Amino acid sequence: MLKGAGLGCFSAVILEEVLVKKKNINKYRRVVGAEVIGGLKSFSRPLKGKRVVHINSTANGGGVAEILISLVPLQRSLGVDSRWFVVNPPAKFFEITKKFHNALQGANIKFSKSELDYYLKINKQFGRALKDIKADLFVIHDPQPLASWHFAERLEPAISRIHIDLSTPNKQLLEFLLPYLNDYDKVIFSLNSFVPKGLPVGKVAIIPPAIDPLVPKNEPMSLKAARKVLAGLGIDIKRPIVAQVSRFDPWKDPTGVINAYRLARKKIVGLQLILLGNATAKDDPESAMMIEKVKRHAGEDPDIHLVNVDNNMLVNAVQTGADIVLQKSIREGFGLTATEALWKGKPVIAGNVGGLALQIDNPHNGILVEKSTTAAEAIVKLFNDKSFAAELGREAHKSVLKNYLITRLLRDHHRLYRSLI
Repeated sequence: MLKGAGLGCFSAVILEEVLVKKKNINKYRRVVGAEVIGGLKSFSRPLKGKRVVHINSTANGGGVAEILISLVPLQRSLGVDSRWFVVNPPAKFFEITKKFHNALQGANIKFSKSELDYYLKINKQFGRALKDIKADLFVIHDPQPLASWHFAERLEPAISRIHIDLSTPNKQLLEFLLPYLNDYDKVIFSLNSFVPKGLPVGKVAIIPPAIDPLVPKNEPMSLKAARKVLAGLGIDIKRPIVAQVSRFDPWKDPTGVINAYRLARKKIVGLQLILLGNATAKDDPESAMMIEKVKRHAGEDPDIHLVNVDNNMLVNAVQTGADIVLQKSIREGFGLTATEALWKGKPVIAGNVGGLALQIDNPHNGILVEKSTTAAEAIVKLFNDKSFAAELGREAHKSVLKNYLITRLLRDHHRLYRSLI
């Protein structure tokens, strides 16, 4: 649910506050233990009453929104006055910033002066709206509102949180954005390899993302219940199933997943593929076109199931009910859908890139691959060696419990906040 804040020249609200449901940090004791929760409460006490404002581009669809849906109310449960606002620009702005996203992940795109000027024009409006928001600290997520802090004329500290894979950024765009990144007191990246040259070491913080184990998509679901849901989608639960859960985005390589499935099916009789995604994120105007491209690539194969739905229980069912989960990205800031599958104890095959390579210790808790042929080989190996697949799943769950749950993310954020306010 959204409510407006900060009016501008668009004849619409520039920033909208996201109203989140309450969460109780004490409920996480059953997952991580009382000692962890007690330590987190003590560590967060100096931040009690401090107002932290998060700004990003969408309240639904994509990993950033999913993190904030849990991070903000849990920060409140720990005594921090955490708030969350989303930007609300014209559609043209998101067309440009989607190109930013692709370019920063390595696409060879040229930007015109008019595109860059328009980006700054809208960010200037965001900055003006920020003047009306009370806060002790701002956390501004990803490139869409990145330059807003330059125009905000605030004295409070601010953090830029860049979630995307910056390992091979477009030089023109990076040079354009670096001065705005340098306006921040700190810049958070998921990996050291994403830190661009030109950013002082003292500004950098490395904080990988995490999942919330107590949201519907991550709470335990029985295999029987999951398979019942899959049967309702027309999937034969008596035959082998592989799945990928991701936005329909070229960086997630859904066509490469289809190629891997087709190669693996030559040796795994009756293999089926589920590609579950959604096109609900307002900051991703390319997704509808990508879905059509994937449909064409899938052709008339009745065993390729394309599902375009934003439904967390369905995500849980697919990740739980599939025999193997893929995340064959060719660029990846982190890959929370892989984290979710690892948490569920599934054998995961992932692209050897970005945050996926951070999460997966190949071949101890998952398998990293470079291309469709090696992904197909991994699928075949896992179906033919059930004990190996089961061992991967056990180690996968343990690795997420240790490293990638939201309680760790809260502590990392609060450590950084304490250094600034």
